[in-house]
Amino acid sequence: MKSCTNRFGVQSLLSILAAIFIFASTPAGAATIVALGASNTYGKGVTRNQAYPAQLEAILRAKGANVRVVNAGINGDTTEGMLQRLDRVVPNGTSAVILQPGGNDRRKGSPDRTSEIQSRLRARGIPVIMIANSTFSGLPRQPDGQHLTSEGYRMLAEHVASQVAGAIGR
Repeated sequence: MKSCTNRFGVQSLLSILAAIFIFASTPAGAATIVALGASNTYGKGVTRNQAYPAQLEAILRAKGANVRVVNAGINGDTTEGMLQRLDRVVPNGTSAVILQPGGNDRRKGSPDRTSEIQSRLRARGIPVIMIANSTFSGLPRQPDGQHLTSEGYRMLAEHVASQVAGAIGR
């Protein structure tokens, strides 16, 4: 068996396994939303339940929505990496995708594949909610200046909750 040697291999594998587990354990009739992105989707520097996808799920459920929000964020990922894993982490039946491309393309000299990701999802009939980097302006950040605090992730989740609810019709 060939081992995963690239630096995203283990995180990608864990992301895929988590998505399979979550989709298999999603309550009947629940809308599945996939949060696709890099470190600010993953929730770098906070616990999994403090990352914005987990907080978004809690907010939507508190409002009576039967939803499951899957965290498909990988630290350091580029839109090229997101495009390569798109079909694995966004299976058929996904109700919506929240796309947060981050700034890794610019830092790593990678081409921006955001438009291609959006096109492929829309061709599959999956609504896309974009989180632009400007959305993070003014939100509380960790000392590294890039990643949000748990409060910042909560504020981000509140910001996108109505867009997500609208996209899934709830």
